[in-house]
Amino acid sequence: MYAIIETGGKQVKVEEGQEIYIEKLDAVEGDEVSFDKVLLVGGDQTKVGAPYVEGATVTAKVEKQGRQKKIIVWKMKAKKNYRRKQGHRQPYTKVTISKING
Repeated sequence: MYAIIETGGKQVKVEEGQEIYIEKLDAVEGDEVSFDKVLLVGGDQTKVGAPYVEGATVTAKVEKQGRQKKIIVWKMKAKKNYRRKQGHRQPYTKVTISKING
């Protein structure tokens, strides 16, 4: 059984037992979180929402909060002596999908 959920402005296909990295959630490690924006539940019978499936939820356990590797944002304008270097590390939450209720 699988589901497509919406979290952090993105859509993610999940299955039970899967570990995924999503945009940062306001939760502590070890907490249970529930996603109620379920777009599709697949398996023996497929349920498609318009836009969300009624009564379907996905529960997950927060494993870790962290930040990704640094990326460099470099801006330059030729012949104008304009140069800017900036780093960025995007925060994430690692969750393990425990149950799909659909």
